[in-house]
Amino acid sequence: MYLTKSSTIHRVGFVSTRFKGTDGVSLETAKWRQVLEKMGFECFFFSGLSDWDPDRSMVIDEAFFGHPLIMEIQERCFGTTTRGESLTGEIQAVRFRLKRALYEFVDTFAIDLLITENAQTIPMNIPLGLALTEYIAETGIPVIAHHHDFAWERQRFSVNCVEDYLSMAFPPRLHTINHVVINSEGRQQLSYRCGIASTIIPNVFDFDTEPPQMDDYARFMRKDLGVAENEVLLLQPTRVVARKGIEHAIELANRLKDRKAKLLISHQERDEGSNYFQRTMDYAALLGVDVIVRPDIIGAERGTAENGERKYSLWDCYLNADFVTYPSTYEGFGNAFLEALWLKKPLLVNRYSIFQQDIEPLDFDVVVMENYVTPDTIETVSAILDSPEAVEVMTAKNFELGRRFFSFRLLEQRLHQVMMNFGQL
Repeated sequence: MYLTKSSTIHRVGFVSTRFKGTDGVSLETAKWRQVLEKMGFECFFFSGLSDWDPDRSMVIDEAFFGHPLIMEIQERCFGTTTRGESLTGEIQAVRFRLKRALYEFVDTFAIDLLITENAQTIPMNIPLGLALTEYIAETGIPVIAHHHDFAWERQRFSVNCVEDYLSMAFPPRLHTINHVVINSEGRQQLSYRCGIASTIIPNVFDFDTEPPQMDDYARFMRKDLGVAENEVLLLQPTRVVARKGIEHAIELANRLKDRKAKLLISHQERDEGSNYFQRTMDYAALLGVDVIVRPDIIGAERGTAENGERKYSLWDCYLNADFVTYPSTYEGFGNAFLEALWLKKPLLVNRYSIFQQDIEPLDFDVVVMENYVTPDTIETVSAILDSPEAVEVMTAKNFELGRRFFSFRLLEQRLHQVMMNFGQL
């Protein structure tokens, strides 16, 4: 049993670096919010960047990992093994300001429980992680630490001068924190490396809601993107970062010789720099593949772009896609995988480790590859593109498996279990 600050939890405060856009953490937080509100809790939000309810949010610029001061601090923390006194002072100064803001957030909204979304997991904002850890230690407030990506899963964090901070806050060991991970590997590594027990709550999707259907608005998208009706549109529904393996999708497009294929990349964010983006574009040009990246007309929701053009949502991308590519070399779980199941689209998946452990045993009907595209891969994808009846059967099966194993009902059950650790429900 975990000690709690309050005998009853009514108000939940989510804390992250940002609640904006379509990154995995923001998407998953929105799902948790929806389920928690259905369970009767009120939800509030603390972040450095947000386009969520302003009357329920507190935005502190330095909580965002992309804030210039935070980026400058991060640059000096990694790639070296010693830090100067001045860097320590800067980190502590920001930590203090963020901790005072957390006190204000909890007091203003009368928060009973904090849910930290990756803020005490991956060290993208070290002062924020330290501020959270100190605040929790000082107040004893109950916390669910929702971990998506750990520092040890990213090579760029392996050489650093902040090992003391990482041990203290990424993640912290405090008796009022209940840790939640999104896959079995995370649970094993958290136990092995930190001696911390955790609950697995995988990424989920609202499979009880009917997916959108093709309508007159969405039908304009292919024309606006310059994709002819007789061309194959492959969709890569991810950001352009190296672990997404986008070069494999480009190769697939190139090797579908009997048909003209174009690749649409839905997300323009480059949180890990622009080198891989440029490499991807150069590789596409080398292979003669038309890659479409249009952040000007693709966003979170439909609307009108600045130049008056129609603006399309992520769901419009799926509706217009003939096939989804998901050749990631590593994923914490796989939001795009669940999205493709919900939209009933055939897809190609690289057998990244979490897919092998937590998803593949459930017998989804997808095209799989082992780190590179083979002639068998091309042949299978081509056969699917030529067989709409087979696509209907396989995607219907995948939808039902998704509803069974990764639905909001599962999330509600697991959250109920976690809340019981705090003496709730």
